[in-house]
Amino acid sequence: MKSLLKKSTLVLSTAMLLFACGGKETKKSTTTVEASTSKTKQLAIEKPQLTFGFIKLTDMAPLAIAKEKGFFEDEGLFVSVEAQSNWKNVLDRVIDGQLDGSHMLAGQPIAAGAGFGRQAKLVTPFSMDLNGNGITVSNDVWSKMKPNVPKDGSGKPIHPIKADALKPVITEYKNSGKAFKMGMVFPVSTHNYEIRYWLAAAGIHPGMYTKENVQGQIDAEVLLSVTPPPQMPATLEAGTIYGYCVGEPWNQQAVFKGIGVPVTTNYDIWKNNPEKVFVMTEKFVKENPNTAIAVTKALIRAGKWLDKPENRKEAVKILSMSQYVGAPEEVLANSMTGTFEFEKGDKREMPDFNVFYKYNATYPFYSDGIWFLTQMRRWGQIPEAKPADWYASTIKDIYRPDIWKKAAALLVEEGNIPASDVPTTDGYKPATADFIDGTTYDAKDPIGYINSFKIGNKDKK
Repeated sequence: MKSLLKKSTLVLSTAMLLFACGGKETKKSTTTVEASTSKTKQLAIEKPQLTFGFIKLTDMAPLAIAKEKGFFEDEGLFVSVEAQSNWKNVLDRVIDGQLDGSHMLAGQPIAAGAGFGRQAKLVTPFSMDLNGNGITVSNDVWSKMKPNVPKDGSGKPIHPIKADALKPVITEYKNSGKAFKMGMVFPVSTHNYEIRYWLAAAGIHPGMYTKENVQGQIDAEVLLSVTPPPQMPATLEAGTIYGYCVGEPWNQQAVFKGIGVPVTTNYDIWKNNPEKVFVMTEKFVKENPNTAIAVTKALIRAGKWLDKPENRKEAVKILSMSQYVGAPEEVLANSMTGTFEFEKGDKREMPDFNVFYKYNATYPFYSDGIWFLTQMRRWGQIPEAKPADWYASTIKDIYRPDIWKKAAALLVEEGNIPASDVPTTDGYKPATADFIDGTTYDAKDPIGYINSFKIGNKDKK
């Protein structure tokens, strides 16, 4: 039975007494406590106390909001949210059961199921966001790129900026005997595939993987290497890398510190692309099915709360707290409040840079997951050709819209989301050409998509 509670504000005036041994005066304080309304239909939770992990990035926001706004508690969940040092640590701790679930790169559960890197049975019932990444280069590289970038009537760079503007800079470095080095956050991260896509679209080879060589630098004109997100600006400033692809706030941090210039966002590389996911082990979901649904409910509510523009300033304050992202509010606000700054002072409207709910952002579409599999095969992380039906069957073991649908149905029943927010879908988005090079992606023809690129592996249908 639903518990319908009226919203009330209870003001408690308490005298806070110190122990007599200190001999200090009694101090009085007044605390305002708001008892929140809950329409939640609580499930029989198998495991109420949970520990979730995250990396210090803006797109961990649904976890922070679900905790801070009481959405987890509404479901009868008592959640600890803990920052992790790097993506490998996140993956290992979820697989080993030290974390019950985590904010994770979309490619991580997919790679674990497809046989690249550490293998495990992981599932995602919830997509955390769309967009949210950028590619930043050092000031020196930007000064060399800028003359190659088309300008508008006022002299401002025309966006999106393609990697064609970077190509002569790479040639200059090569002729002077210097390898051109850039950073990304993990071999199976969206960032790795996005920076590769951006480079390859301009005819710049980002390197291949093989079964024997997992560095991904075979035939590379740009050497890509792993750097944890919070370390990106410092690594750029030190000159170890000349650019990077990372999530926020670490592109805006480069602008804030005056050490680099973001040249494109992943919104321009692939409009409304999937980014992070929430991941649990298959074993956890089987043993705790109601808990998995309840967690998903809370996260969907958090995504909805985040996409109300009037809530973004409060979200920035929450994310700036040291236990979450811990970046200055002004840095977080640069992208979280509907703008994005490229060159210092060149701040542009970008309302969809961070999307947490609209466009069915929280739904785990099979087509989103298959895109990652096509990129793993394109660049050789999946070393052998696979039949077309392998892509669909593999992703259906990992992406779990069935859990999402159960959570959403309860939220509709409770009045927390409208029924119109539940997509009618077979799990596949329509084919789209919303990429920086205009190539069409149809998840139902993964091999045709792989073969459409000039650079990368080719497979027989």
